[in-house]
Amino acid sequence: MPLDKKTLLTSYKAIGIASLKKVRSLLTAIKELKSKSKERKFTQSVDLILDIKEIDMKAPEGRIQQVIELPHITGKPNKICVFATGELALNARKSKADIVIEKPELAGLISKKKQLRKLGNTYDVFIAEAPLMPLVGKTFGPVLGPRGKLPIPVTPNVNISEIIKKHRKTVVIRMKNQPIIQCQIGTEDMSDEKIVDNIQTVLRFLDEKLKRGLKNIKFLFIKTSMGTPIKIKP
Repeated sequence: MPLDKKTLLTSYKAIGIASLKKVRSLLTAIKELKSKSKERKFTQSVDLILDIKEIDMKAPEGRIQQVIELPHITGKPNKICVFATGELALNARKSKADIVIEKPELAGLISKKKQLRKLGNTYDVFIAEAPLMPLVGKTFGPVLGPRGKLPIPVTPNVNISEIIKKHRKTVVIRMKNQPIIQCQIGTEDMSDEKIVDNIQTVLRFLDEKLKRGLKNIKFLFIKTSMGTPIKIKP
Protein backbone atom coordinates (compact mmCIF):
# COMPACT_ATOMS: atom_id res chain seq x y z
CA MET A 1 0.00 0.00 0.00
CA PRO A 2 1.49 3.41 -0.98
CA LEU A 3 2.67 5.64 1.85
CA ASP A 4 0.57 8.78 2.33
CA LYS A 5 2.06 12.28 2.18
CA LYS A 6 2.10 12.78 5.96
CA THR A 7 3.83 9.44 6.59
CA LEU A 8 6.47 10.15 3.96
CA LEU A 9 7.24 13.62 5.31
CA THR A 10 7.33 12.53 8.95
CA SER A 11 9.58 9.60 8.09
CA TYR A 12 12.15 11.73 6.35
CA LYS A 13 12.09 14.45 8.99
CA ALA A 14 13.43 11.74 11.30
CA ILE A 15 16.68 11.72 9.34
CA GLY A 16 16.86 15.44 8.74
CA ILE A 17 15.37 15.54 5.22
CA ALA A 18 12.13 17.49 5.42
CA SER A 19 11.50 17.78 1.70
CA LEU A 20 8.64 15.63 0.44
CA LYS A 21 10.06 16.10 -3.05
CA LYS A 22 13.24 14.28 -1.99
CA VAL A 23 11.28 11.45 -0.45
CA ARG A 24 9.38 11.05 -3.66
CA SER A 25 12.62 11.13 -5.62
CA LEU A 26 13.71 7.97 -3.80
CA LEU A 27 10.45 6.23 -4.62
CA THR A 28 10.69 7.47 -8.20
CA ALA A 29 14.26 6.18 -8.46
CA ILE A 30 13.23 2.74 -7.21
CA LYS A 31 10.38 2.59 -9.73
CA GLU A 32 12.80 3.64 -12.48
CA LEU A 33 15.29 1.02 -11.36
CA LYS A 34 12.70 -1.74 -11.56
CA SER A 35 11.31 -0.57 -14.88
CA LYS A 36 14.78 -0.60 -16.46
CA SER A 37 15.75 -3.94 -14.96
CA LYS A 38 15.76 -6.71 -17.55
CA GLU A 39 13.99 -9.94 -16.67
CA ARG A 40 16.40 -12.51 -15.28
CA LYS A 41 16.10 -16.16 -14.34
CA PHE A 42 16.68 -15.19 -10.70
CA THR A 43 15.50 -12.52 -8.31
CA GLN A 44 18.03 -9.72 -8.34
CA SER A 45 19.18 -7.99 -5.18
CA VAL A 46 18.88 -4.23 -4.79
CA ASP A 47 22.04 -2.61 -3.47
CA LEU A 48 22.61 0.80 -1.93
CA ILE A 49 25.94 2.42 -2.80
CA LEU A 50 27.09 5.57 -1.01
CA ASP A 51 29.82 7.91 -2.22
CA ILE A 52 31.26 9.56 0.90
CA LYS A 53 33.06 12.92 0.72
CA GLU A 54 35.23 15.09 2.98
CA ILE A 55 36.38 12.25 5.20
CA ASP A 56 39.85 11.25 6.38
CA MET A 57 40.25 7.57 5.55
CA LYS A 58 43.23 7.34 7.94
CA ALA A 59 41.20 8.57 10.90
CA PRO A 60 38.83 6.41 12.96
CA GLU A 61 35.85 8.05 11.20
CA GLY A 62 37.09 6.51 7.97
CA ARG A 63 36.99 2.96 9.30
CA ILE A 64 33.32 2.21 9.71
CA GLN A 65 32.13 -1.32 10.34
CA GLN A 66 28.77 -1.77 11.99
CA VAL A 67 26.00 -4.35 11.94
CA ILE A 68 22.60 -2.68 11.77
CA GLU A 69 19.12 -4.17 11.83
CA LEU A 70 16.82 -3.28 8.97
CA PRO A 71 13.05 -3.00 9.40
CA HIS A 72 12.47 -5.49 6.59
CA ILE A 73 14.23 -8.68 5.54
CA THR A 74 16.00 -7.99 2.27
CA GLY A 75 14.01 -10.61 0.41
CA LYS A 76 16.52 -13.29 1.26
CA PRO A 77 17.01 -13.81 5.03
CA ASN A 78 20.60 -13.96 6.24
CA LYS A 79 21.99 -17.45 6.70
CA ILE A 80 23.21 -17.80 10.28
CA CYS A 81 25.99 -19.92 11.76
CA VAL A 82 26.11 -20.35 15.55
CA PHE A 83 29.12 -21.53 17.55
CA ALA A 84 27.79 -22.89 20.83
CA THR A 85 27.81 -25.70 23.37
CA GLY A 86 25.29 -27.44 25.59
CA GLU A 87 21.91 -25.84 26.08
CA LEU A 88 22.72 -22.84 23.90
CA ALA A 89 23.56 -25.14 20.98
CA LEU A 90 20.31 -27.05 21.55
CA ASN A 91 18.27 -23.84 21.63
CA ALA A 92 20.02 -22.54 18.51
CA ARG A 93 18.95 -25.66 16.63
CA LYS A 94 15.38 -25.30 17.95
CA SER A 95 15.47 -21.69 16.75
CA LYS A 96 16.37 -22.91 13.26
CA ALA A 97 19.90 -21.55 12.98
CA ASP A 98 21.16 -22.64 9.57
CA ILE A 99 24.10 -24.46 11.15
CA VAL A 100 25.32 -24.99 14.72
CA ILE A 101 28.98 -25.81 15.24
CA GLU A 102 29.95 -27.16 18.67
CA LYS A 103 33.39 -27.08 20.29
CA PRO A 104 34.77 -30.46 19.07
CA GLU A 105 33.80 -29.72 15.46
CA LEU A 106 35.15 -26.18 15.76
CA ALA A 107 38.51 -27.45 17.03
CA GLY A 108 38.60 -29.96 14.18
CA LEU A 109 38.36 -27.17 11.60
CA ILE A 110 41.67 -25.54 12.55
CA SER A 111 43.93 -25.30 9.48
CA LYS A 112 41.27 -26.74 7.15
CA LYS A 113 41.38 -23.72 4.89
CA LYS A 114 39.12 -25.01 2.15
CA GLN A 115 36.28 -25.86 4.56
CA LEU A 116 36.73 -22.60 6.44
CA ARG A 117 36.52 -20.57 3.23
CA LYS A 118 33.39 -22.45 2.19
CA LEU A 119 31.72 -21.75 5.53
CA GLY A 120 32.81 -18.12 5.38
CA ASN A 121 31.22 -17.70 1.97
CA THR A 122 28.06 -19.68 2.70
CA TYR A 123 26.87 -17.94 5.87
CA ASP A 124 26.11 -14.25 6.29
CA VAL A 125 26.14 -13.90 10.09
CA PHE A 126 28.25 -15.70 12.69
CA ILE A 127 27.19 -15.78 16.34
CA ALA A 128 29.50 -17.21 19.01
CA GLU A 129 29.02 -18.18 22.63
CA ALA A 130 31.41 -15.86 24.50
CA PRO A 131 33.58 -18.60 26.09
CA LEU A 132 34.24 -20.00 22.59
CA MET A 133 35.41 -16.68 21.15
CA PRO A 134 39.18 -17.37 21.56
CA LEU A 135 38.84 -20.68 19.70
CA VAL A 136 36.54 -19.12 17.08
CA GLY A 137 39.05 -16.32 16.54
CA LYS A 138 41.93 -18.75 16.18
CA THR A 139 40.02 -20.93 13.74
CA PHE A 140 37.91 -18.50 11.73
CA GLY A 141 39.64 -15.14 12.25
CA PRO A 142 41.70 -15.16 9.03
CA VAL A 143 38.61 -16.13 7.02
CA LEU A 144 35.89 -13.97 8.55
CA GLY A 145 37.93 -10.81 9.20
CA PRO A 146 38.57 -9.92 5.54
CA ARG A 147 34.93 -10.70 4.72
CA GLY A 148 33.62 -8.29 7.34
CA LYS A 149 31.83 -11.12 9.14
CA LEU A 150 33.44 -11.08 12.57
CA PRO A 151 31.45 -13.26 15.02
CA ILE A 152 28.97 -11.61 17.36
CA PRO A 153 29.63 -12.76 20.96
CA VAL A 154 26.66 -13.72 23.15
CA THR A 155 26.36 -14.99 26.71
CA PRO A 156 25.47 -18.68 27.30
CA ASN A 157 22.05 -17.74 28.73
CA VAL A 158 21.03 -15.36 25.94
CA ASN A 159 17.66 -15.67 24.22
CA ILE A 160 19.20 -17.10 21.07
CA SER A 161 15.84 -17.22 19.30
CA GLU A 162 15.54 -13.42 19.46
CA ILE A 163 19.17 -12.95 18.42
CA ILE A 164 18.69 -15.18 15.37
CA LYS A 165 15.42 -13.44 14.46
CA LYS A 166 17.13 -10.04 14.64
CA HIS A 167 20.12 -11.04 12.55
CA ARG A 168 18.00 -12.50 9.77
CA LYS A 169 17.57 -8.88 8.66
CA THR A 170 20.87 -7.21 9.48
CA VAL A 171 23.42 -5.75 7.09
CA VAL A 172 27.04 -4.74 7.59
CA ILE A 173 27.83 -1.09 6.93
CA ARG A 174 31.51 -1.12 6.10
CA MET A 175 34.04 1.42 4.84
CA LYS A 176 37.65 0.35 4.92
CA ASN A 177 40.04 1.44 2.17
CA GLN A 178 37.83 3.63 -0.02
CA PRO A 179 35.15 6.24 0.84
CA ILE A 180 32.47 3.93 -0.51
CA ILE A 181 29.78 1.99 1.36
CA GLN A 182 27.78 -0.74 -0.36
CA CYS A 183 25.14 -3.00 1.14
CA GLN A 184 22.07 -4.93 0.06
CA ILE A 185 18.83 -3.23 1.05
CA GLY A 186 16.30 -5.37 -0.76
CA THR A 187 15.36 -7.48 -3.75
CA GLU A 188 13.52 -6.44 -6.88
CA ASP A 189 10.36 -8.25 -5.79
CA MET A 190 10.05 -6.23 -2.56
CA SER A 191 7.63 -3.31 -2.39
CA ASP A 192 9.09 0.12 -3.15
CA GLU A 193 8.05 1.35 0.30
CA LYS A 194 9.91 -1.41 2.12
CA ILE A 195 13.07 -0.66 0.16
CA VAL A 196 12.70 3.02 1.12
CA ASP A 197 12.34 2.02 4.79
CA ASN A 198 15.58 0.04 4.61
CA ILE A 199 17.42 2.89 2.90
CA GLN A 200 16.19 5.30 5.59
CA THR A 201 17.57 3.04 8.31
CA VAL A 202 21.04 3.07 6.73
CA LEU A 203 20.89 6.84 6.31
CA ARG A 204 19.85 7.36 9.94
CA PHE A 205 22.87 5.37 11.09
CA LEU A 206 25.25 7.36 8.88
CA ASP A 207 23.66 10.66 9.89
CA GLU A 208 24.79 9.89 13.44
CA LYS A 209 28.07 8.19 12.55
CA LEU A 210 29.62 10.56 10.02
CA LYS A 211 31.19 13.80 11.24
CA ARG A 212 28.92 16.01 9.15
CA GLY A 213 26.06 13.55 8.97
CA LEU A 214 24.27 13.32 5.65
CA LYS A 215 26.33 16.25 4.34
CA ASN A 216 29.22 13.78 4.07
CA ILE A 217 27.28 11.83 1.43
CA LYS A 218 28.08 13.13 -2.05
CA PHE A 219 25.77 10.81 -3.94
CA LEU A 220 23.85 7.64 -3.33
CA PHE A 221 23.10 5.04 -5.96
CA ILE A 222 20.71 2.14 -6.08
CA LYS A 223 21.23 -0.77 -8.46
CA THR A 224 20.06 -4.29 -9.11
CA SER A 225 22.57 -7.15 -9.31
CA MET A 226 22.99 -6.82 -13.07
CA GLY A 227 21.38 -3.44 -13.69
CA THR A 228 22.58 0.10 -14.28
CA PRO A 229 22.95 2.27 -11.15
CA ILE A 230 20.40 5.02 -10.56
CA LYS A 231 22.04 8.13 -9.09
CA ILE A 232 20.35 10.20 -6.36
CA LYS A 233 21.67 13.34 -4.73
CA PRO A 234 20.71 13.33 -1.03
